[in-house]
Amino acid sequence: MRIVIIEFMSLDGVVQAPGGPGEDTDGGFAHGGWSHPFFDELTGGAFDDVLSKADSMLLGRRTWQTMAGAWPSRKGDPFSDRINTIRKYVVSDTLADNALTWDNSVRIPKGDAVERIRELREAPGGDMVVMGSATLARNLVQEGLADELRLMIMPVLLGGGKSIFPGDGGKRTLELVSVTTSERGVNLCVYRPAAPSGD
Repeated sequence: MRIVIIEFMSLDGVVQAPGGPGEDTDGGFAHGGWSHPFFDELTGGAFDDVLSKADSMLLGRRTWQTMAGAWPSRKGDPFSDRINTIRKYVVSDTLADNALTWDNSVRIPKGDAVERIRELREAPGGDMVVMGSATLARNLVQEGLADELRLMIMPVLLGGGKSIFPGDGGKRTLELVSVTTSERGVNLCVYRPAAPSGD
């Protein structure tokens, strides 16, 4: 099973609150909804594509709560039906199991997350997709558990905010698998960890 991280990202590496003003204001972040001017067929299609190859999703608590508040009421199109029925793992110590009312949601306690995710990754199956969930995505990259990064890099600078890139001083070399540019200037870049060089 591969872990695939897909993110809206500003040119300066920010992934915080692309969807709306109240999505995530941590740290006084004031640019919620910044991705909207750049959303087009390419960006929408990227999510369709990644979800079509997935057996499950892996989400942080805040992202799960935001999505669980929006998607269950949307029905009747292939994307909505897929996102509502797919298995969803949510990493959280604060959500109670009986609060996981969105279909097929399973809680992973934070303290067990790395070990449990490693076990899931080693099991057979399709991709496990991470959307949003900046802290979780950053931990996966740091632990070497991200098999693919699909970054929709948008032509905007946000001046600070949450990132998925570890700040631990470690060097991690990636291979650019593909890049597609939209008419609105979005670069959809697909990266995978580079094979060790042997030096």
